[in-house]
Amino acid sequence: MALSVTLEIGNDVAKITLSGELDAMTAPIFKTEVEKAAVEHPKHLVLLMQDLEYMASAGLRVLIFAKQTIDANANIYIVAPQEMVLETLKKTGIDQSLLVVDEYDSESLQKLN
Repeated sequence: MALSVTLEIGNDVAKITLSGELDAMTAPIFKTEVEKAAVEHPKHLVLLMQDLEYMASAGLRVLIFAKQTIDANANIYIVAPQEMVLETLKKTGIDQSLLVVDEYDSESLQKLN
């Protein structure tokens, strides 16, 4: 399955919705959206992953890139990752440097700060 990536920016929040498979062929699409978000200097980067079925190491590299590119004080949220994606995040330890949450809404985001 191809990767679909959409970016929404507003109120200091950049939301990127990912669906499909994130691998070496599709990671540049995700990276481009992270770069667009970084230009806006959001306080929060929210990655909606409930429809992301697979993430390869290329996707992990983009997550590390996001962590380095988004403002140092910004929070990065991984929202509702599927079990396979969550396992990948845990095996690599990147889940320790990002906030993994079950659901997203702007009110709960404010409570986490």
